[in-house]
Amino acid sequence: MSTPWLPLTQPEQITDLAQASHEQPVLIFKHSTTCSISAAAKSKIERQWADSGLANVPIYYLDLLRFRPLSAQIAEQFGIRHESPQLLLIQDGECRYDASHMGIRLSDVKSAVGQ
Repeated sequence: MSTPWLPLTQPEQITDLAQASHEQPVLIFKHSTTCSISAAAKSKIERQWADSGLANVPIYYLDLLRFRPLSAQIAEQFGIRHESPQLLLIQDGECRYDASHMGIRLSDVKSAVGQ
């Protein structure tokens, strides 16, 4: 099973996913397409996705180079510092988990979702 990336390309999607997070958790992965660390983090997520227990959690993919203003909007709306690569867990309209670089672990996300 491959990672079901949902492209994040519009400002209103951030508002919509924050609303949706009251019903179920939502993930956002911020990726720099020119960064080797970001590429490694993305492939790690893709390798681990099938066994992560997160199949029912939507995961949005933000291409930072093409949609940089959306990253600033995410940082402001959820009160987190912008990093790249970065994985965010949005639950009940708030960022409940935030990891970057090689600290991104789907097992940690699964633990956070289970709380």
